[in-house]
Amino acid sequence: MKKIFLLCFFFFGITVFAQKAEYETKSNIQYYNSAINKNDSYINERCVLDIYYPRNSKNFATVVWFHGGGLTGGSKEIPEALKNKGFAIIGVNYRLSPKVKAAKCIEDAAAAVAWAFNNITSYGGDPSLIFVSGHSAGGYLTSMIGLDKKWLQKESIDANKIAGLIPFSGQCITHFEIRRENGIPETQPTIDSFAPLFYVRADAPPLLLITGDREMEMLGRYEENAYMVRMMKIAGHKQTKLFELDGYGHGMTEPGFPLLVNEVNRIIKERNK
Repeated sequence: MKKIFLLCFFFFGITVFAQKAEYETKSNIQYYNSAINKNDSYINERCVLDIYYPRNSKNFATVVWFHGGGLTGGSKEIPEALKNKGFAIIGVNYRLSPKVKAAKCIEDAAAAVAWAFNNITSYGGDPSLIFVSGHSAGGYLTSMIGLDKKWLQKESIDANKIAGLIPFSGQCITHFEIRRENGIPETQPTIDSFAPLFYVRADAPPLLLITGDREMEMLGRYEENAYMVRMMKIAGHKQTKLFELDGYGHGMTEPGFPLLVNEVNRIIKERNK
């Protein structure tokens, strides 16, 4: 695949609406129902989200953001670079390995996205404009719940209703923490039912993959994403793109955020034609 360079030019095209909007944050909202929270103390403690949204606005888009940390660490966040852009941001905590099997992280990610679909209208948002994104482990969760439809089906949500998937430096093969649980070294690539690559399909939501420089990334992370692009295109998917951020390593979120904002605005504009 041809190498893609990105010269870091930033687009701060904030609309008049975004500039005038007043934003509010509500914190530590439980995204599982009360019965589940009552019966599982770790879910009750960990499975919460924050929502930052434009108050008194209507029909805005929402970005659900999953933190990184290898499925073993990290905490929910509302990235500063995504604030004041006219859309809501939902920062999600999920359970962590080794306290639970890493598959539970995917289950939690799906439950959080389902919460967004089921509740965003009460904040003024448009449920047809829910985007899913995240960095590293969060990028892996983004791709898993967006491509393997069974996770959201459990929550009675069609994954194809997601407006766009925007994983930052996410694994496309089986996540190394899941491989570790099964005694597989992190340097041994595996593609099984816990690999986003296992679920390439033509009818998936728009997919924008962003990685750091292939020479500076973790363990072939760029190459995994490049293979995902190739296989999605072969499968017939028409809206898969990849950006490689030249000169940036795995911690490439800051130059990646403007690309996320541009993708959200591009899809909104296309839908409004």
